[in-house]
This record gives sequence, structure tokens and C-alpha cells, in this order.
Amino acid sequence: MQGLVETILEALPAEVAIIAVAALPVIEVRGAIPLGVSLGLPPFYAAILSFVGSMIPAPFVLFFVRPIFRYLRNKESIKNLVDSYVERTMKNNRDKIQKYGALGLVLLVAIPLPGTGVWTGSIVAGLMNMRFKLAFPAIFAGNAIASFIVTVLSYGVAGVVM
Repeated sequence: MQGLVETILEALPAEVAIIAVAALPVIEVRGAIPLGVSLGLPPFYAAILSFVGSMIPAPFVLFFVRPIFRYLRNKESIKNLVDSYVERTMKNNRDKIQKYGALGLVLLVAIPLPGTGVWTGSIVAGLMNMRFKLAFPAIFAGNAIASFIVTVLSYGVAGVVM
């Protein structure tokens, strides 16, 4: 698998590779920014590309998560897995979103830890029927904060400016 990823990264321009990697669940800006820098991009540029890439799935997830999960729940072979994932995701995040609304969603996306980020925020917002005009700007803001945090923690303030 690692050889395949390296081959793909070598075949793509660095910018396209960073955007594509940032769009992947779990990796998002946490992995794409360091990858961009390792490919020779300045940290600020890598952060911008990672931010853009990680935002690409958000509207699709917000609009299609409920119909997709509804369809998957009708498949006996994976119903329990889907139910378990939805239950765990909602249990860990529903109270924060209900209590703080869009600000809670910003915080969920902004914290660059496993189980947070654009994908998780979009899934939670979609499953909670949060309106797109509230959810998307909150996810956008949280992702901008996460991008900044990852860049500063990884490369320091001087690295961000360069």
C-alpha cells in the first residue's frame, strides 16, 4: 500500500497531491500540511492547499450523509457496523453541537485530533439536520483554525510566514 501511495504522489504535481490527500477522511489538514512541506512547499502554501482540499468533501457529506446511511442501514451485512459508527459519532459530539450550536461545530472541526475535523463535523451536522447555511460556514471556520494550529505546531510562527 505504501508503495502505491508513493507512486501516486510521484505522478501528481505536489499541489494536486496535497489537495487530494487533504480531502481524505482522518488525514485532512493534519497529514496534508506536513506532507506538503515534505514535498518542498512552504508551510503557508501547504496549509492553503490542504485547507482547500479538506473543504471539498464538506458540501457532499452535508447533503448526502443521511441518504447514504439510510441506504447502508438496509444492508444486513453492514447494518450493525453503520449503526455502531453513527451511535458512537453522535454520542461523542451531539451534546456539544446541541448546546453550542454552530460554535460547537466550529470547535469540533478546529481541534486537530483523531475523531474531529471536516469529515466528522460534516457527518454530525448532516445527521443532526443542521441547515447548510449554518453548518458550512462553521466547518469552514473550524477548518481554518485547524489549519492554522497544525501549521504553527508543526513549523512554528516563523515557518508559517515563510
